[in-house]
Amino acid sequence: MTSDPAVSNGDVYKVVFENDRVRVLEYTDRPGHRTTVHRHPDSVMYTLSSFRRRLISGDTSRDVDMPAGFVGWLPAQEHAGENIGDSPTRVLFVELKEPAPLSDSGQTEAGGTAPLGPAD
Repeated sequence: MTSDPAVSNGDVYKVVFENDRVRVLEYTDRPGHRTTVHRHPDSVMYTLSSFRRRLISGDTSRDVDMPAGFVGWLPAQEHAGENIGDSPTRVLFVELKEPAPLSDSGQTEAGGTAPLGPAD
């Protein structure tokens, strides 16, 4: 099984642009839809609609409410998600293909990874 969301969850993730430095995914679902576990590299997220989701990473889950027009940084992460609201989810992800540079401490300058990002 692949962790690439465009392959493992191709019914809701579509590649809308790609070159050697970035890949842009559009995510669209309906209330009640669940994704399988997948992985995102460091990314920028732009919400095209407001939505409510449950994000699951391992034994941890959290519910998020996102407004339309939100732009945010997502460190690399693996998770599954569920639309727990009453409206469709529409999001663009700009995935970075280049790794974050290492700082003097050996940590990535982006701050490493987080178990759950604000959207799926």
